[in-house]
Amino acid sequence: MRSSVEIYTLATGKSRVVWQTEQLVEAPNWSPDGQSLVINGDGLLYRLPLAGGEPALIDTGFARTCNNDHGISPDGQTIVISDKTEFGASTIYTLPAIGGQPKQVTQNRPSYWHGWSPDGKTLAYCGIRDQVFDIYTIPVDGGEETRLTFGEGRNDGPDYSADGEWIYFNSSRTGRMQIWRIRPDGSDVTRITDSAYGDWFPHPSPDGRHLLVISYDGDVFDHPRDLDVRLRLMDPDGGNARTLFELFGGQGTINVPNWSPDGTEFAFVRYEPVVGD
Repeated sequence: MRSSVEIYTLATGKSRVVWQTEQLVEAPNWSPDGQSLVINGDGLLYRLPLAGGEPALIDTGFARTCNNDHGISPDGQTIVISDKTEFGASTIYTLPAIGGQPKQVTQNRPSYWHGWSPDGKTLAYCGIRDQVFDIYTIPVDGGEETRLTFGEGRNDGPDYSADGEWIYFNSSRTGRMQIWRIRPDGSDVTRITDSAYGDWFPHPSPDGRHLLVISYDGDVFDHPRDLDVRLRLMDPDGGNARTLFELFGGQGTINVPNWSPDGTEFAFVRYEPVVGD
C-alpha cells in the first residue's frame, strides 16, 4: 500500500503531493509555524518538512507504539501523543515538540487524544470506560477528567472550534454516525449533520469559516481503512455541505487536526494499492 501525503488548497480546489512512501503513514498535523507536518508510522512520529526532504524521526522516549491520535499545541512547543507501550492500552502523554521523554496526562484508559483547546490548557479526547465510548476533557498537566457525554451511542473524535466555544465530535446516538457539537461545560448538545453518510472526525478551520469531515458510505460501521470515502466541507453549523473529492482512504486519512494555520489548506493521506510485477 502506498501512502501519499497531500495538501488540498481551498482556493484552487486542487491537491498536491508532498511525499509518498510504500509504508503506512497516517494523520498529518500541520505545525503552527506552517513549516512542517507531523505524521505517524510503525508506532513512531515523524516531522515532514514542507520545503522538501525526507521525514525526520521525533524522539518519543519510551513511547514506541504511538497511534494516529497525536497533535501539536497552539504555541508549537508541545506534542500530545496516544501510546500503549507503558500500560498496554492507549494513554495520553505530552512531550516537547523537539522530542523528549513523555509525561503522562491521563490515568484512565484507553484514552485517545483528538483536540487542543485554543488556549493550550485543555485536551479533548475519546475515552472508553466499561466498553462505552464518550467525550472527555482534562487539563494539559493532568488531573481529574471531565466527562461531557454519557453513553448516548458511540462518541468519538472531539475537536475544538477556533474560538473555544464548541467541541465538535461524531456520535452514533441517532443510529448512523453523524457530527454534533457541545459546549466545553457539556451543555447545548447540537446536531450538525443529517446526511446519508457515516460522518467522522470533524475539524473546524482555524479561521472559523469551515468544518471538514470524512464521510463513509452509510452502511459502513466504524472508521476502517482502505475504502472509498469522501472529504466534505461545510459551514460550522452544517450548512452548504459539499463533497470536495473522493479518495481511497479512511482510517489514517484525517483522524486529527490537519488544517494549515491560516485555514486556506488542509493535509490528508491518500492510500493506493501497489501492484506487483
